[in-house]
Amino acid sequence: MKKALNSPNSIEELMQRAESMAGLNLGLLANYHQIEMPNDLKRHKGWVGQLIELELGALAGSKPEPDFVHLGVELKTIPISRSGKVLETTYVSVAPLTDIQGLTWENSVVCHKLQQVLWIPVQGDRDIPLAQRQIGSPILWQPSQEETQLLKQDWEEIMEFISIGQVDKVTARHGEVLQLRPKAANSQVLTDSIGRNGELTQTNPRGFYLKTQFTQKILSQLL
Repeated sequence: MKKALNSPNSIEELMQRAESMAGLNLGLLANYHQIEMPNDLKRHKGWVGQLIELELGALAGSKPEPDFVHLGVELKTIPISRSGKVLETTYVSVAPLTDIQGLTWENSVVCHKLQQVLWIPVQGDRDIPLAQRQIGSPILWQPSQEETQLLKQDWEEIMEFISIGQVDKVTARHGEVLQLRPKAANSQVLTDSIGRNGELTQTNPRGFYLKTQFTQKILSQLL
């Protein structure tokens, strides 16, 4: 595997790299970085994102901070159909299920990661072989006041459920733009969480995801 490119020194440099990637297909990029391509993404969910991270020189990996922490930019690849329809929800971060006293929206990982996002659309139609899927034009986005308010509202409502020991009552339907979903390889994976009476109990890890209607709106406004 080729070494990751040095991280860009400015947002302008990052955008130049992202724009020069537009129009290329995943096979070409994987060959360049000498990365073996999986046949499909069933067992390699984050493969496309990792390839794009490598090409752009992202630093954070799975740390709870933006991918380009020195630029304050989070990187998100987003699968879209031929007609420009967003095909799946976007993972943001693991949800904290314990030690949440005093945690506010403003100092949450979700808030930090969504201050400024570089969206990289990638063809996601399953009938297109992975190697032939094209990378689209990059979009640099900062949430508007209204979008921030919606995100904050959903986050606070979901965290309220977690704090009173009712995380199991939160379904993917909760939230207007942000949702909470199990985030683990299978339902056998357990982690500590707050119980009904404030005691520690066990549940599946959860993650925060952006709903497709929200990301569709972002892409439609900026594409």
